[in-house]
Amino acid sequence: MKYDPRKLDKKWQQVWRTNNTYKTGTDPSKPKCYVLDMFPYPSGSGLHVGHPLGYIASDIYARFKRQTGHNVLHPMGFDAFGLPAEQYAIQSGVHPTVSTKDNTDRYREQMHRLALSFDWEREVNTSDPKYYKWTQYIFGLLFEHYYDLDADKPKSVNDLRAAFAAKGSSAVNAAAGEEIEFSAADWNAMSAREQSDTLMNYRLAYRSTSYVNWCEELGTVLANDQIKDGRSERGNFPVVQRPMEQWSLRITAYADRLLNDLQTVGFSEGLKAQQSNWIGKSIGAQAFFDIEGHDEKLEVFTTRPDTIFGTTFMVLAPEHDLVEQLTTADQKEEIDQYLEYVGTRSELDRQAENKVSGAFTGSYCINPLSGARAPIYIAEYVLKDYGTGAIMAVPSDDDRDKRFAEHFGLDIIDVVDKSDYPGATLKDKVGKLINSDFLNGMEVPEAIKAATKKLEELGRGKQQVNFRIRDLVFSRQRYWGEPFPIIYDEDGVPHLIDLNDLPVSLPPMEDFRPISGESPLARAKDWLHPAPGMTRETDTMPATAGSAWYYLRYMDPQNGETFASEEAMDYWQDVDLYVGGAEHAVAHLLYSRLWHKFLYDLGKVPTSEPYKKLVNQGMIGGPICYIHLAGMVTEDGQRHQLWVSSDLAEGDEISIDGIGSGRIILDEATGRRLNPLRYTTEVTVDKNQTFRIYRSQVEDAQQADHPDASYFRTILQQGETFAWRQDEEGSDYIELSFEQGKMSKRKYNAVNPDDICDRYGADCFRMYEMFLGPVEQGKPWSTSGIDGVFRFLRRFWSMFHTEDHDWNVSNDEVTKEEMKVLHTLIKKVTADIDELAHNTCVSAFMVATNDLIKLKCNKRSVLEPMVQLLAPFAPAMTDELWQLLGHDTSVHLSGWPASDDKWLVEDSKTYPVAFNGKTRFTLDLPADADKKAVEEMVMANEQTAPYLDGKTVRKVIVVPGRMVNIVVG
Repeated sequence: MKYDPRKLDKKWQQVWRTNNTYKTGTDPSKPKCYVLDMFPYPSGSGLHVGHPLGYIASDIYARFKRQTGHNVLHPMGFDAFGLPAEQYAIQSGVHPTVSTKDNTDRYREQMHRLALSFDWEREVNTSDPKYYKWTQYIFGLLFEHYYDLDADKPKSVNDLRAAFAAKGSSAVNAAAGEEIEFSAADWNAMSAREQSDTLMNYRLAYRSTSYVNWCEELGTVLANDQIKDGRSERGNFPVVQRPMEQWSLRITAYADRLLNDLQTVGFSEGLKAQQSNWIGKSIGAQAFFDIEGHDEKLEVFTTRPDTIFGTTFMVLAPEHDLVEQLTTADQKEEIDQYLEYVGTRSELDRQAENKVSGAFTGSYCINPLSGARAPIYIAEYVLKDYGTGAIMAVPSDDDRDKRFAEHFGLDIIDVVDKSDYPGATLKDKVGKLINSDFLNGMEVPEAIKAATKKLEELGRGKQQVNFRIRDLVFSRQRYWGEPFPIIYDEDGVPHLIDLNDLPVSLPPMEDFRPISGESPLARAKDWLHPAPGMTRETDTMPATAGSAWYYLRYMDPQNGETFASEEAMDYWQDVDLYVGGAEHAVAHLLYSRLWHKFLYDLGKVPTSEPYKKLVNQGMIGGPICYIHLAGMVTEDGQRHQLWVSSDLAEGDEISIDGIGSGRIILDEATGRRLNPLRYTTEVTVDKNQTFRIYRSQVEDAQQADHPDASYFRTILQQGETFAWRQDEEGSDYIELSFEQGKMSKRKYNAVNPDDICDRYGADCFRMYEMFLGPVEQGKPWSTSGIDGVFRFLRRFWSMFHTEDHDWNVSNDEVTKEEMKVLHTLIKKVTADIDELAHNTCVSAFMVATNDLIKLKCNKRSVLEPMVQLLAPFAPAMTDELWQLLGHDTSVHLSGWPASDDKWLVEDSKTYPVAFNGKTRFTLDLPADADKKAVEEMVMANEQTAPYLDGKTVRKVIVVPGRMVNIVVG
């Protein structure tokens, strides 16, 4: 039988589906192994070759675990809610319910083609009401609980109500948005709305006004990781800061546990550092500054209270509650202008910006320890939701404060002498205090304690722990997301919808475009008011909601009574191996860990962490070719943008995010006005084609009267910088650039894995992706080596067949050499698969196959275990060979061969024999020979004699098992 991978793929993929080969149930007789991939968002473009890297790596591991006797849960589903689907629906006119189904069908079929061993009966889809019923349920649990800091766990809001009614706010020590004080009488006198608003200060899911990243064109709030350079990652639209009433999750209540428990999980050190930095725990002091002419005080948090005597000004976030109150009449115009500027800036821009900007309020504050007067400014680098939204600025000990002080001509007072610490930077907490009253002469650690103690004695502050992480904004003003299970009464009091009435399903809407910040659901009038006087919440949840707990639903996906049964969770426990992209290493993991810890505290899951081990697969990149704006031209009374780029035909219409549309014109030497060549955006064109500009074309346009002389001088300079190339005819040219980057339909560099499977088969594609390098490592896509993998598969197949393609496996007795090759491979592959070192496994298969072919091995005792070893990598070929070997069950449900070290023991060792350090020949000697025996055998060998002729042996050096050196003279 001739090797035909396409025929084998078709046959076995159908067999696996028909037989439910990979269906999984609970089996207490076997150890469990839960292998999970981060589920994809099903975009309209389908999978490209970068997507399956992690899927294949985890699939090989899952198949290996099945063969080693584990009961393996290896599911797949779809993260189908979110902004991309809604934008696609708006642009295409296809409702997201339709496009999502079409896209998931396509993804599922592509995954089948890749021979991924998912249990498709456990598939989940976050946009399925049967699924998001439980997302709404878990949100409801968060809404109904607060975090008791003394008990270090969540408790029912009903307990909070009772405590407030009995003793007021002093009755509890809870995680809260702000510190508020009220008596039991105050609480009992509150209206229902006032009590509701007060409880929002404590709930784990709460509604409040906060500053968010608002994108007007998309009509919704965006998370920080959806923004790049102040613009939306999708659509390249402007993003600004805007106050909005939003639902949030109080992740800050769990900050300490999220940080401390990183030590208990199998994440890489780099990933742990990312999460740790995102949480950003810092220990410092709270300090209160009086404000001249005002009763209010400014609260700051600082990790360096020792430097308080160096405070020469105060900086507030532009959104700080006191800005309006502190702005004097003569500074109002300047402040208003600055606030308008800040409103156009995203949070990430404000944090990354190196330019100094700010405005003086006209007010002053008083240093609580020195009594010194300090001006109060506002500046974009201070964020309202981090710390207190105010900082005491010490320009002598902080780079950013120093640049600000120098820009505005403010005083700089040195307060830490670091002369005894050569090389110490401003960030290093070392040195002796100077110009600091009672702190003078103290080392920094001692001064920090002394300053904090003094603040406490004066009633002006205290020690405090602060976190960088802020509560998760959980509202989106769009249609395609989970509706909140919340309904408001006539007084605006929110009520949780009962579990028996869930899910709150999305209403069918033809026009679901966001308009001016109003959620589309607000226009679904019949849905909006289910009963007189009652109004549903119209915001929807973010995409992070459905992905925060999906791993639990896989354990029991058909359960209609709860999100997963206790029995299923007790068996599967947690995820043993989680594989996904590094772009989700912070946000998704933190939110998922938050939901899990909350459910653990309520006794609804059996483990405190959801994932034991996480591996981030590297990115497979494709060439990105840049489009360059060359200039403008007027034709037919209309202005057109001129573009030059790779592989674009003249007259082609293009549309570029954030820039608009234009027409390609490639004749650049026609005398049209051109601007100097420049990059515009990461919009790309086909593959790695590039557009050439020739030296002759440039030089012809160098005449003084040519309208584009300056432009072409730029071209000449670029040619000198990047070097001219020569084409096939010897003509000099430079070409517009491309680079390797993330694959994307929008970048025109996505390669469809279907095309590779059509040509080489799924087995070859799987092995080639692994052969490209370590799973965690990024790599460019290239098919230059795929033929080598395909040749290997054909050679492996040939061991079982004659040259005429007839079956040719014998039951002859194996040789020692053959067993050595086999057991070397077993030992190598077993160890490396467990570590996900799949690339070295592929190399080992190639070496072993070559060795066995040289030995002319066609023996069942060797080839049968070879099939089992290769099965996780090449499922179709190995199942076919397993069947041809006479088995009536799948190789993927068979065992795993065990290595026997007795076949790896060497009978002999090869010794290089050197004379005065120069190797002259080698000898194979018994492996167990001692030094004396080795010396005697070497000296007696006939090859030694010529090198001793007429010479005296001064010394014989024997390194057992390694080498022999004879010193002669």
